[in-house]
Amino acid sequence: MRRGRRPSHLGAPHRHRGHAAGRGHGPLPGEAPGGPAVIVTADVFTEGHGKIAVRLLWRAADAEGWREVPMVHTVNDIYTAAFVPERVGRHEYTVEAWVDHYAAFRDEITKKHAAGVRIALERQEGLIHLEKAQPRLSGAEAEALAGLVAQLRSADDATAVALFTAPETVRLMTLADDRPFRVREAPLPLDVERRAAGFSSWYEIFPRSQSGDANRHGTFDDVIRALPRVRDMGFDVLYFPPIHPIGKKNRKGRNNTLTPGPDDPGSPYAIGSEEGGHDAVHPELGTIEDFRRLRDAAAQHGLELALDFAIQCSPDHPWLRDHPEWFEWRPDGSIRYAENPPKKYEDIVNVDFYKPGAMPALWLTLRDIVLFWVGEGVKLFRVDNPHTKPLPFWEWMIGEVRARDPEVVFLSEAFTRPKVMYRLAKVGFGQSYTYFTWRNTAWEMQQYLEELNQPPVRDFFKPHFFVNTPDINPVFLQNSGRPGHLIRAALAATLSGLWGVYNGFELCEARPVPGKEEYLDSEKYEIKVWDYDRPGNITGEITALNRIRRQNPALHSHLGVTFLRSNHEGILLYVKMTPERENVVLVAVSMDPHQALESHIELPQYAMGLPNGAGLVAENLMQGGEEVWQGTHRRLRLDPHAMPFAIWRLRAADKA
Repeated sequence: MRRGRRPSHLGAPHRHRGHAAGRGHGPLPGEAPGGPAVIVTADVFTEGHGKIAVRLLWRAADAEGWREVPMVHTVNDIYTAAFVPERVGRHEYTVEAWVDHYAAFRDEITKKHAAGVRIALERQEGLIHLEKAQPRLSGAEAEALAGLVAQLRSADDATAVALFTAPETVRLMTLADDRPFRVREAPLPLDVERRAAGFSSWYEIFPRSQSGDANRHGTFDDVIRALPRVRDMGFDVLYFPPIHPIGKKNRKGRNNTLTPGPDDPGSPYAIGSEEGGHDAVHPELGTIEDFRRLRDAAAQHGLELALDFAIQCSPDHPWLRDHPEWFEWRPDGSIRYAENPPKKYEDIVNVDFYKPGAMPALWLTLRDIVLFWVGEGVKLFRVDNPHTKPLPFWEWMIGEVRARDPEVVFLSEAFTRPKVMYRLAKVGFGQSYTYFTWRNTAWEMQQYLEELNQPPVRDFFKPHFFVNTPDINPVFLQNSGRPGHLIRAALAATLSGLWGVYNGFELCEARPVPGKEEYLDSEKYEIKVWDYDRPGNITGEITALNRIRRQNPALHSHLGVTFLRSNHEGILLYVKMTPERENVVLVAVSMDPHQALESHIELPQYAMGLPNGAGLVAENLMQGGEEVWQGTHRRLRLDPHAMPFAIWRLRAADKA
């Protein structure tokens, strides 16, 4: 935007989610009210030696007036300021700048007077500034400025300079400034999300497998009986795959076969039958009233429910009968089933978002389905394959939902190209699955976390580190047994504020379909019975990790990580700190699940702002006990068959 002949030039800030920062500045996860400040920077300049005033403007999206914060010049035409949103929901912010003639005058008269240069003419120019400003004020401010003019007419040079530059004079002239050559950038959106958007621990189960009997379909009441077990492990989100009616046409049998038996339950992702679609409950699970009892019982146990939102249909879905215009039909009258080569999903067909008959009816229906479940108390949605649906749809739909309930959070299950994953975050997804699953060496993991900690990615992308999913049985886990499961749990729980576990991980279940990253006898296609006391389980370690996460704010985000030298390529060593360094956690993880590793590791005094080699008090958070460390390095041995990782809370020895 340009007005007048002499525009200032603004470098546009970036759009952010849940928090904000401009170029070169790192934010903290946003939470409101009273959360960390939103830091905004902008490049602002004008020609010549003129002075400029720069303001950060911000407001809630439904507010009328702007709040204004002066931006402070730092270096190289970079200005910065911060604000703290007072509530969750959509906000907007922008930067405004103009030529500040009075600031230029103050600078000139101050320098000339200090250098002994005559300032008689400059004093006259200053009076003109004040006199022109008087009509733009009223009441007490106008009277105060008139009084200053009277004092300045009889003051000596030193007194005049003091009056021209006095804070009260600057305040009055700021109020009266007509902001010549003003420019304002177009407002940028900012989503402020609740704490669970940045810090939570998810546990995924199939409700139908909670009966304890392979021959009986589980119900919501069975899930209620399982709640204490999930709570006691320290999880705070219980996540379900789709709970809707399952179609019968092309139903899958055990291990994804095309020849199901009469009692095979089918995949819950084949949504829709004569009993209903996405706003219905699978009859064998119970009724909507049963779901409500489960929701309330979960809340009493400190657990929040998350549901899967999968925009796909069984061939039996009512939409194919009632809304054929929402689908792309082939020349022979059939619909192409879903594929993700080499995977085939014969029991699923997809809607076509851009069919003439689908716009806007399909879009509105999908929005209303989400709002239906929001009305049932669900505020967390894991979205299946969002990268295969239109980005404009997600931006519109998420905006519509969060405008009605800003506590709703969407998790993107998009294992796809980085730029697409990042764009999904920008259009509204508060959390995202990541490449964590396939980063198995120390250097790979360090490189990936450093990428996620760099602007602009750190400003809008919240990584969710799921250690496994019903679809993904990572090769690392298939070959590494209990030590490998401990390694991945420690990494996920300490590197990100968001981590997730699919039921069975705590039992070190990793039997694969040969040659694939899939579970043998997958729960997606059958009802399973789990022995949660299976020998060799890591339930205790997961419980400890969740306790450590809750007790240490440094672990509430993927940000604030510094990697240290471990002097062994197989050991990943990092320290995580809160911004004021009041909480410091040191983590060492062996990335080798087969053999013990030994090395001298670097201690993080420099990262903590302490003198080189300063004493540290190290509290062992997994094994208990405290000791004082001296020097710059320490010998470490990690045995995968005992404990392949170590976690310490550190503080300076002189503050012990």
